[in-house]
Formats: sequence, C-alpha cells, structure tokens
Amino acid sequence: MAMQVGGADGGGGGEMVDINTTPLIDVMLVLLIMFIITIPIQTHAVKLDLPSNTNQTPPPDAVDPVINRLEIDFLNDIYWNKTKVTEAQLRGYLKQAADMDPQPELHLKPDALARYETVNMVMADAQRAGITKMGFVGNEAYAQ
Repeated sequence: MAMQVGGADGGGGGEMVDINTTPLIDVMLVLLIMFIITIPIQTHAVKLDLPSNTNQTPPPDAVDPVINRLEIDFLNDIYWNKTKVTEAQLRGYLKQAADMDPQPELHLKPDALARYETVNMVMADAQRAGITKMGFVGNEAYAQ
C-alpha cells in the first residue's frame, strides 16, 4: 500500500495556498484578554461618609442632638420615627432634617430581609438631601 502525495503528475512541487491562522488566533486571544482586564469593573455604590467610632464622652454642658430613626422592615416599608412613610414623604423629611441647624442624627436600621434596592434608595435620598450625620444601627446583630 502506497500513499500518493501531490498532484496527478506525481511531482508534488506545488505551492501551499492555505494561510496559517494560528498566529492570528493567538494575537486575537491576547488582545481579548487585555481588553477584558482593562475594562473597569462596574460597581454600583453610594458614597457616604460615615462618622468614625469614637468613644469620647461629650462635655456635660453639651445639648443632645435630635435623633431621627429610619427603619426598613422585611416588607420594604419605610418608617420615619416609627411612622410609616412613602418615598415622597421621606424625601421631604430628609430635606427638612438637612436644613436644620444643628443637623440631627439619622439612625438607619434596615431589616436583614429588606431588599438592597430599597436600602440603597434611602441612602441615596439621604445623600441628595445633604444629610451628613448618618449611622447604621443594629449591625452588631450580624457580626457573628
């Protein structure tokens, strides 16, 4: 059994007309990986400066600031000082609180089952209103 290589004339001296695509594919894969690495990660974040944990006691003559409690339950209902409010009412309350001098503290307590979307909306509304004194309450329950 013999294998014939080449054309019918048996010369086999014809040119190879197929292009070698292996280097082209290698270059394209390297470029694809470089583009994937250099694309910035899309993150959705609300930048909010929270106060640092300081254990300093205020001087005895200092007046306690007004504290507003903002709670979000597992049904994504929003409560302002234990009164259920709508998003429009919440924005009004936040604007009023931001305009007060001195600005009252806002204590945010979301339920563990509350949707992130609702909590994020509340924090974004607080930031847009100009709230600077905001803290999270109840996080110690999730520490363990």
